[in-house]
Amino acid sequence: MARKKAVPVEEETTIMEAPGLPEPETAVEGTSVPEGPPEAPCWEETPASGLPGGFGETGDAPEENPSPPGDEAEGGLEGLPPGKDEAAEAASGDPSAPPPEGDKASEGVSGKLLEELSGGEILPKAQAPLEMAGGTEETAGGEALPREEAGLPPKAPELPAEAAVEPGNVPVESPAPPPKSDRQSFYDLDFHGLDRDLTAEERQEWNSIYASYRGRSALTGTIIGVDPHSITVRNGDSGKMERQTMYCAIVIPYRVRVVIPASEMWDPGHERPDFVLQNMVGASIDFIIIKVDRESGFAIASRRMAARSQRYFFSHRPALHREGAQTKCRVLSVGPRRCLVECYGHDINLTQRELRYTAIPDLRDAYHPGMELDCIVKSYDAGNAALRISVKETESNPFEGAELRHPVGCRRQAVIAGKYGGGVFCNLPDGTVCMCGYSYQHEDADFQVGDTVILVVQRYDIEKRQMYGKILSKW
Repeated sequence: MARKKAVPVEEETTIMEAPGLPEPETAVEGTSVPEGPPEAPCWEETPASGLPGGFGETGDAPEENPSPPGDEAEGGLEGLPPGKDEAAEAASGDPSAPPPEGDKASEGVSGKLLEELSGGEILPKAQAPLEMAGGTEETAGGEALPREEAGLPPKAPELPAEAAVEPGNVPVESPAPPPKSDRQSFYDLDFHGLDRDLTAEERQEWNSIYASYRGRSALTGTIIGVDPHSITVRNGDSGKMERQTMYCAIVIPYRVRVVIPASEMWDPGHERPDFVLQNMVGASIDFIIIKVDRESGFAIASRRMAARSQRYFFSHRPALHREGAQTKCRVLSVGPRRCLVECYGHDINLTQRELRYTAIPDLRDAYHPGMELDCIVKSYDAGNAALRISVKETESNPFEGAELRHPVGCRRQAVIAGKYGGGVFCNLPDGTVCMCGYSYQHEDADFQVGDTVILVVQRYDIEKRQMYGKILSKW
């Protein structure tokens, strides 16, 4: 008598589940329905066994809680694509349905497939997919129920990708592009078309202006006038743009009008009164173009920016700022007693004592804006950008050797240069200054500045380097 072969428990269970499938039961009210659709079975054939690719995959059910027989096919054929019903019936294990083409070598469940399954794992059961578009759910019996009756929250309608980005699904218009800056507008100009009809001199002038605006290079020009203009400037305290009327220096290199506002003439904290700017007509200055209005044919420039560049250059050249170095300065504005000069971006006030050894009644008679003077560096403080210069020390002091040229008791011809505190300053022809008084027969009203007189030398003060005398008569 043949001995019956022992079959493993897993094999028996699996083989008995395959032949018959119970009819699906009608869903009972209150039965929970899965909230999401199951993964669609993959119907690709495996080259090893010929079975569908998703047939032998491990299920999601836990090992200790196996599903009762018959649940694998619950709603398994619903939702399949058309044309695959026959393959699905063959995969479900119905013996009456013929296997799909290519599956003859793998009829039933082979022992090789059972060995590949880890002990006791249950095949995944097919579940009915949920309808996503509508607001209903399908039960095991195929009846459609609203999501509220099925115990599921209502689904929110799908929104387009553009609307889902913004909160509240409110369409928001794209913000307008920011206005272009002056520099961006400048780069958008058609220079070839604008400069096509210019002469060679005009084209060279505009090219110099373009280069200064692009690269912050300094230009040199002469102030030909000072005009009041209404300009929009930024308030240093509030930071807001305000409309102000201020004096502006006008420079015309050739044909283009360059406007330099008073706020761009001086550094913050070193502003000068308006009358100083008004007296700068004829002065030669450096400036940098800060705005170009090519269509209107003018430009706006800044002198203080050019002065800052000059100061930086001067501070990094030891040969220029060492004590005793000789350099040049330009006269900006001249008054009766003081003179404003500029030396490598430093604005310096000079008095008569720092300009000449001889007394000068009115500096405006000897100096005017636009003059270039030789000077000597007396001291320089790089931290505070403080520079001291002397113009008169570029020449020899006429007091040296005056005792030999004008001995005590001699009479000399001189010109009255000025009066101060009862004393009269007289200039001798060689530049020596003699401090004089009047003789007993003359009064101060008898002599005026500029009169030629005869004086007598009385004494010398070596420490003060001063010569003293007395006026004898008017020449």
